[in-house]
Amino acid sequence: MFKMLSAEFFGTFWLVFGGCGSAVLAAAFPGLGIGFVGVALAFGLTVLTMAYAVGHISGGHFNPAVTIGLWAGGRFSARHVIPYIVAQVIGGIAGAAVLYLIASGKSGFDATLSGFASNGFGEHSPGGFSFAACALAEIVLTAFFLFVIHGATDKRAPAGFAPLAIGLALTLIHLISIPVTNTSVNPARSTAVAIFQGTWALQQLWVFWIMPIVGGLLGGLIYRALLGETAALRVEQVEHVEQVKK
Repeated sequence: MFKMLSAEFFGTFWLVFGGCGSAVLAAAFPGLGIGFVGVALAFGLTVLTMAYAVGHISGGHFNPAVTIGLWAGGRFSARHVIPYIVAQVIGGIAGAAVLYLIASGKSGFDATLSGFASNGFGEHSPGGFSFAACALAEIVLTAFFLFVIHGATDKRAPAGFAPLAIGLALTLIHLISIPVTNTSVNPARSTAVAIFQGTWALQQLWVFWIMPIVGGLLGGLIYRALLGETAALRVEQVEHVEQVKK
């Protein structure tokens, strides 16, 4: 269990440090900024690399919504949910702390004024999107993220390609929603940077816990009911009965 929690700690650390770090340090760098596309790719690469590095130890969740969604989909033990979430949040905060120390080395840096890659809605949405739009985006995108995770790790899926599919899915999610919420789909990621932003990000943080968890639950439950291994077995049984009748 210690190794599993350590893997989740380091994986979430890397996700926050790498993904949010690209947004804070590199996105708008004068003349050479990587922009939204670069940030989206950075988030995808953090998950892809850590999924290969430690996924075989902990399953490579790095996200409370993923842990809860996998539990809802029947892929994860309920007794491990809380320890995983605690390890993920602590890992994320540690990653944000290191990022803060590095960013503070630049004269004039202010985590509160810059937003520190925090998630927000309304006036704190990068594109000025409403609460309803931001909430819907987080639910739908997290649900489909769990769809991809369940499908890519299904026993019937091609072996060895799950980290690629999951990392690319997270990249796509960021390409869609950075302008909307600055992309959460991960309560640990949102919490980590909100602590250092310190004002409006903390006030709006509840949204980026509730909506991704709702989306994770929906994605896990729907995949389990309609596309999971037990559902596939039921379909095969029905088809077999029909063939026998013929």
